[in-house]
Parts: sequence; structure tokens; C-alpha cells
Amino acid sequence: MSPDSARRSEDPSAAQQRFLSLFLRSEREIFRYVAALVPNGTDAEDIVQQTALALWENFDAYDPERPFTPWACRFALNKAKQWIERRQRWQTLLDGGLAEELAHRREALRPEFEVRLKHLESCLNKLPEEQRSLVEGYYYRRDAVEKLSAASSRTVAATYKTLQRVRQTLQNCVDNAAKTEVVGP
Repeated sequence: MSPDSARRSEDPSAAQQRFLSLFLRSEREIFRYVAALVPNGTDAEDIVQQTALALWENFDAYDPERPFTPWACRFALNKAKQWIERRQRWQTLLDGGLAEELAHRREALRPEFEVRLKHLESCLNKLPEEQRSLVEGYYYRRDAVEKLSAASSRTVAATYKTLQRVRQTLQNCVDNAAKTEVVGP
């Protein structure tokens, strides 16, 4: 049996153990490698975490005949480059006055947001109890859809579909309330 076919037939928990063993032995070296590329230790830690995820997702491509750390550092380099590019793009936008523009626009739209929020609250109160409970669970308590579907004896797909319909109902209600307010007495 070839090493590749043995690896593919390997028990998932054994593969996970092997990965963790290799990664934990290399983690400090990977961190030092990333820290040399980015100025902030917290950012370097984030990049190492992203690297760990990428390594695990690609672990079946790892050749155990080769050293793990250099392989892992190539992933870390790619993640660091992505981080640097995103940061440079964001910095360019900020230098161009994006943050101030966003703050200005948000402030200009605040009265409209507040009115729509008031309408949304009124529309939520008009929903049947089961739909309102679903919305509150998903958006306010941040319950997982699986938990909500189990509580309502629906499938996950049916719960998503119900949420989609309720969102559309709320959107229509808020839009109609806003139109009525503009046209109103």
C-alpha cells in the first residue's frame, strides 16, 4: 500500500492527531517566520491561526517524507501576503478619506435609519408569535438554525425558508409603513 493510499484510508482522528503533533512542534517557528513579515504580534498570531486552518484543510496533500515546517511556512507566507495586501488596500481607502466619508454618510442617513428601525419594531410586533420567536432567536439571541429548527420541529431547510419569508414580510411592512408616513396625513 502506498503512503498516499494509506493516508487516505487513515482514521480521521489519527490524521488529526498526526496534524496536531506536527503543527504544535512547528508552531513557534511558524510564528517567528510570520512575525518577521508583519509588524504586530497580534496580527502575526491571527495569521498563524489562519495558516493552521489552511494547513489542516490541505493536510492530505502533505508529503510525510518531507519536513513539515518548511511546507507550513509556505502557507504562512501566502497568508501573510494576503494580510499585507488587504491592509494596504484598506490603508489606501482610509488615506483617501473613506472613514470620514462613511461617518458623514451614516450621520446623514441616521434619521432615516431611526424611522425604519421604529417601523421594524412595529412590524415585528405584528408577526405571529411563532415567527417573532424565530426572528428573535436567530437575530437577537444568535441561536443556531439547527437549534431553532429542532425547537420548531422543522427541518433546517424549512427553517431557512421560513426566515426568508419572514424577512420579506418585514421588508414589505417597513417599506409600506415608510411610504404611508411620507404620504400620510
